[in-house]
Amino acid sequence: MRALICFGKRARLRFISHLDLQRFMQRALRRTDLPVAYSQGFNPHPQMAFASALAMGWVSEYEILDVKMAQEVAAEHVKEQMSAALPKDLPVFSVRMVEDRHPAMMAMLTMADYEIRLSGEDGQRILWAIPGFLAETSVMAMRKTKSGEKPCDIRPMAIELRGEELADGALICARLALTEQATLKPDLLIKVLSERAGLSETPRAQVLRKALLTGGGAAAKPLMEA
Repeated sequence: MRALICFGKRARLRFISHLDLQRFMQRALRRTDLPVAYSQGFNPHPQMAFASALAMGWVSEYEILDVKMAQEVAAEHVKEQMSAALPKDLPVFSVRMVEDRHPAMMAMLTMADYEIRLSGEDGQRILWAIPGFLAETSVMAMRKTKSGEKPCDIRPMAIELRGEELADGALICARLALTEQATLKPDLLIKVLSERAGLSETPRAQVLRKALLTGGGAAAKPLMEA
């Protein structure tokens, strides 16, 4: 049996790295009375995995921790124990229990929803570049991969994109591809839009991940509901 734990990462912890978050969750699990399954060997650790790593500096309302349990346990008890073991800046929103044969969250992940806040006139100018970006069938950019930077067509990876002007800047809502083969990160999207808007520098962005999704098109749904 596995526990799928949906949690958030708030602003005070935005500069905690993914590796530090992993260690934090391992310690939190040890503080609970949950029947967590541990690895074998000299240094046993909880058998757990994240659906997706969250970049340092970003915040989120929808992260998923997948934890294997050694025996059956109620979702309500998992939520209660993890909420007590974690600080308020890592709130637990929901828990779902699934069988071991349930697909891995990372394998099911196809896209993510983001809110990107940009300040000042530069942020507002980036909004002007969105219609032109959406009208293109191909937009080439240098994307970081495991083997270095490579030119890539990012246009198909921007599944939905819209923006609105704010009194002090702009808000961009984006649904972006997030798979092992094709991932478009908000910082690269903003860099490309900044260049198309004629900006000499990319404005600083505040990124909030709103959801992790599976499926495609109109059939896309939150991972916790898959």
